Amino acid sequence: MSDAIDQATKLAGQLSNMLELEFQALRNQEIDQFEQLQPVKNELMIEIKRVTDTVEDLQTRDEWQNFRETMGSCQSLHRRNALLMNRQLEAIRGTLQSLRSPDLSTPVETYNRLGYIAQFSRNTSYSDA
Repeated sequence: MSDAIDQATKLAGQLSNMLELEFQALRNQEIDQFEQLQPVKNELMIEIKRVTDTVEDLQTRDEWQNFRETMGSCQSLHRRNALLMNRQLEAIRGTLQSLRSPDLSTPVETYNRLGYIAQFSRNTSYSDA
């Protein structure tokens, strides 16, 4: 039993580290690095499931507390990564939509020389901006 606890806790720690690496890759927009981490992360989760499947009272036994806390932390890290990925995808979709949009009355956001957002319509010439 102690061996299973140690192994599961070690795997959970590795998963946590993997999720941190995933976040760094997402934040730096290193898609290749992110994709390389996915099979490793999936293997860790499969191995954690294999180790913990034989434990009957995983949720109530005190000796599994560190494992439960680490996995709770992993869940939070995963949510953070998913949120970041969704925000990046929305930004990309918005950019693509603005490039495809034939509507010339849609305002374009630009920055003035003081760094503040200034809104100009697409009907405004560049010399007026």
